[in-house]
Amino acid sequence: MTALAGAPINDATLWQGINWDLARSEVRRLQMRIAKAVQEKRWNKVLSLQHLLTSSFYAKALAVKRVTSNKGKKTPGVDGVLWKGVRAKGQAILDLRRRGYNPQPLRRIYIPKKNGKKRPLSIPTMKDRAMQALHKLALAPIAETTADRNSYGFREGRGCSDAIAAGFNALNKPNSATWVLEGDIAGCYDNISHEWLLANIPMDRVVLRKWLEAGYMEENRLYPSHKGTPQGGIASPALANMTLDGLERIVREAVPRRSRVNFVRYADDFIITGKSRQILENQIKPSVEKFLAERGLTLSPEKTMITYIKDGFTFLGQTFRKHGKTLHITPSKEGVLALIQKVGELIRTHVSTPLPILIKKLNQTLRGWGNYHRHVVASEAFSRIDTYVYEELWRMIRRRHSGKSERWLAKKYWLASGRRWVFTATGDTKKGKRLYEVVRLSSIGIRRYIKVKADANPYLQEYAGYFWRRRHDKESRLLPAMSAREYLAMTA
Repeated sequence: MTALAGAPINDATLWQGINWDLARSEVRRLQMRIAKAVQEKRWNKVLSLQHLLTSSFYAKALAVKRVTSNKGKKTPGVDGVLWKGVRAKGQAILDLRRRGYNPQPLRRIYIPKKNGKKRPLSIPTMKDRAMQALHKLALAPIAETTADRNSYGFREGRGCSDAIAAGFNALNKPNSATWVLEGDIAGCYDNISHEWLLANIPMDRVVLRKWLEAGYMEENRLYPSHKGTPQGGIASPALANMTLDGLERIVREAVPRRSRVNFVRYADDFIITGKSRQILENQIKPSVEKFLAERGLTLSPEKTMITYIKDGFTFLGQTFRKHGKTLHITPSKEGVLALIQKVGELIRTHVSTPLPILIKKLNQTLRGWGNYHRHVVASEAFSRIDTYVYEELWRMIRRRHSGKSERWLAKKYWLASGRRWVFTATGDTKKGKRLYEVVRLSSIGIRRYIKVKADANPYLQEYAGYFWRRRHDKESRLLPAMSAREYLAMTA
């Protein structure tokens, strides 16, 4: 076999013999060639390189590795099959072939949404997941190269923090636009036109058609799928992103440049700024609706609205509001209340469990929420949550030690670490006693985030070093530490 093929196919230790660094290097090399060909608009070369990548041993190995190491590795599809053990994974690599491939129906489940409704989630079989992961490796360089400059959802090297920073850049100046169109697409994943996808997505159309028409199983009954790309599929975010790419160009072409129009999108949620309500209502919104209609999509009437910046709006869990000429971005009230409710339930349901277990779960929840919001004006929200956590822990400890004095409780649980008012508990480990501390959000600190360059492409050689630094050096994504007052003075 060729260099791309790696170990011989009859090797019983096929999986164990894979050099994963080499596999990633070889696949990335092909992906960079695809991105370069897209940039040069050499589409025949793009197709041939895609075929080379989806046929390579290393790409198949990485696809199997992805589906057997992510969170869904223990969730089977309709066939109930999971790939466990090195032999099963090695055989799975050899079974990833285009010839004779027929995807099985998806297993449909429902997960609750914040508004009380349920979101359908479709779970493919392990083999279908691996095939999607394989073809996504060949599709990702195209999606990145043709993507909107200000699209930040489900893209390599981009995330919510970049979208929020882009929103800040669009609205923070004294002469920035004062009206915002908050857009939300109704059932985006479930309603994308199959005809549009098959005519416009540059990938193996035979495989794509089979995915789209596989249908789904619910309560032992097979339902056909006539539209949409199912949520739960590995390739679905890339397909949805490519469906919506071009929206930013349509928005900018709808009005003159002086209209102060800016566009920021994360997955199917987006905001568009404009200097007047009339521009957003009469010029931009009809252009957006026409763009979406061609793809079988519509705006959600309940969630799509036009807002004055001084009244404030919520985007990706953050509230944007201007006070005078200064833009404040703070954690949304709904998000703060949801975290408080979650922390309260966590403490109440673990009231009799060992304290180290409770502290680990609390820290996981608090640190994740705090790290997400640490790039905005969050000091007040952090302080409020710290106070709530303190009060709930105090109530719990008083119930546990109803016969002890407040002084004894404070000395045992809040002063044991040597730092004032940090809740601690001692637990046993293999190495002896260990002190567990509840993280205080106020100690995380506020650090401003540096947005990724809009034109940066992780599949182009000239940006390889840039993305490596952002991935491995967290300080390259953060401004120097400063207080909220210093930050507000800087942006005033």
